[in-house]
Amino acid sequence: MKTKKELILEAAATLFAEHGFDKTAVATICEKANVSKGLVYHHFKSKDEILIEIFEQSTNKMKHLGDEETSKMNIVNLIERIFFGLENNRQFFQMNLNIMFQPSTKKILEKQIKERAIQLFNSVKHLFDKTSKGNSEILSYIFISEIDGIALSYLSSFNNYPLKEMKEQLLQKYKND
Repeated sequence: MKTKKELILEAAATLFAEHGFDKTAVATICEKANVSKGLVYHHFKSKDEILIEIFEQSTNKMKHLGDEETSKMNIVNLIERIFFGLENNRQFFQMNLNIMFQPSTKKILEKQIKERAIQLFNSVKHLFDKTSKGNSEILSYIFISEIDGIALSYLSSFNNYPLKEMKEQLLQKYKND
């Protein structure tokens, strides 16, 4: 059974994904979570704090995409997990995209966004270090840019985005690494 705090975070994440942070009132979060404003403010000082908690939790979820079997993990496994996540947790990725690109939320989450980027880069670089020691840094930037571009296009730009075909192309490209 979920705690009231978890219900608040889940409701807020859904509303932020659907309507954006700025257009979501605390009262609307309360209504969706079926809790009082007092309870929300018991757990969180502000709507900003709710946003930060959601973002930090989502960072931890993303981090664990590659943490389960670090010694056995490779770029191919990472691609499989990322695309599985995109296909099966679209709302989660959409919410992350929305809050990272809204000017008001980007400002609130500046520190957390930078920390996530560093963690992501270091994880990917570690994988490339295993196979491409000499140029693992630039390969990591390229790989992250490819994934970011695919995710952005899939989540926002195209109605019939060929996600499976994109995954297959990336798998072909990185299978030899």
